[in-house]
Amino acid sequence: MGKIIAVCTSERKGMRKKNVGEGVLKVNFGLEGDAHGGDWHRMVSLLAMESIKTMQDKGLKVGPGDFAENLTTEGIELFTLPIGTKLKIGATSLGEVTQIGKECHTKCAIFYQAGDCVMPKEGIFIRLLEGGAVRVGDSIEVIS
Repeated sequence: MGKIIAVCTSERKGMRKKNVGEGVLKVNFGLEGDAHGGDWHRMVSLLAMESIKTMQDKGLKVGPGDFAENLTTEGIELFTLPIGTKLKIGATSLGEVTQIGKECHTKCAIFYQAGDCVMPKEGIFIRLLEGGAVRVGDSIEVIS
């Protein structure tokens, strides 16, 4: 079982997200108030703190939200989960892994600083099957 380290949103696409501490995960949308929300297969993005630490170890001053992820987690190797894996988030939310990694059409500032970025390889995306509140410190658990 893992835990939620940050709950992050941004007002516009293409920018780093800010840890707002808590939010509402909505079925058919994603994280309320986030520019990437919508009824599609990438409703919510997740990245493990362990992946962020890899970039910190390369000398980058980065943290939760800097890779535009909605939920920063700890304790689960997210990118190894198969498509279709169910994740229980907090007390009531349930997500299903729909995509591992993503294609970056334009290189971000982090790529230019480090020559690499973890989100395209280690970030995952889920669609929500059940919604509810999510906050820093909540558990995240692989169900199946």
